[in-house]
Amino acid sequence: MTRRQLMRHAGWFGGAVVLSVAGGEVISHIADHHDQVAAAAASDPNALRFVQVSDSHIGFDGPANTDVTGSFEHALDRINSLGFRPDFVMHTGDLTHLSTPAQFDQVKQMLSTARTERVFVVPGEHDAVGDGGRAYLRTFGANTSGDGWYSFDTHGVHFLALVNTLSLEKAGHLGPEQIDFVRKDLAAVKPDTPVVVFSHIPLFAMYPQWGWSTDDALQVIAMLRRFSSVTCLNGHVHQLFTKTEGNITFHSATTTAYPLPAPGHAPAPTPQVLPARQLEDALGIRTVAYREGDQALALKEERLT
Repeated sequence: MTRRQLMRHAGWFGGAVVLSVAGGEVISHIADHHDQVAAAAASDPNALRFVQVSDSHIGFDGPANTDVTGSFEHALDRINSLGFRPDFVMHTGDLTHLSTPAQFDQVKQMLSTARTERVFVVPGEHDAVGDGGRAYLRTFGANTSGDGWYSFDTHGVHFLALVNTLSLEKAGHLGPEQIDFVRKDLAAVKPDTPVVVFSHIPLFAMYPQWGWSTDDALQVIAMLRRFSSVTCLNGHVHQLFTKTEGNITFHSATTTAYPLPAPGHAPAPTPQVLPARQLEDALGIRTVAYREGDQALALKEERLT
């Protein structure tokens, strides 16, 4: 991808964008009803379709969004009115704002209203405030390893859910125990299997000055190089951003709570106050479609407007 193309991706903050990933190449265009990858998956009863939602920050109280519960409910309503039943919903962290038991319970109850087969989550740094993630693990840690990491397979795709928010210094951190888990987990996966990795903080150096990176991620990236198609989906930055490195494509998701400034456009990544009628343009969910044998994933951004 050229620098000009990358800037175009970063600039498509308010549009619905489909990104087809095949053989390490990203082909992007404004979403329309003629997208072949998504259309093929939509018509195939055996296709995989899931939704990514991120950064609901339940418990936040500030002028950037005075009703994060309402906007998260709106996002769940969008999921339930997509016209299909997602195979699963993945929340990529910062479920809560202050990691209180009441906030975790509220998020869990709200996620239970999503019409889907399964709900998965990974924690954000706001889900570890004050207790290193213990309350998060009590609520969402069943059937996970270590600090909450795990993997699963469905529809010919291998999924990794990683935790890089519980040992924060200046950036995200995976740690040797989790990296060893990834090494053992991927050893049995065939190179032609599409791999999707979920994390809260980006696994690439998006903007290290703000901690928008993971300091030991290169060890995991090296393990992913042998696979023909790898897609990494993260939250944390509250905006759309895409980066491709060889066979690996990284996609940062938007939020259901409030926007953050673009990298370097403010002294710090603080919540941005928008005019009330513009806030929902900056919030949304992401739908992903995949048909086995295509070696391609179709990603579409759904705004809450």
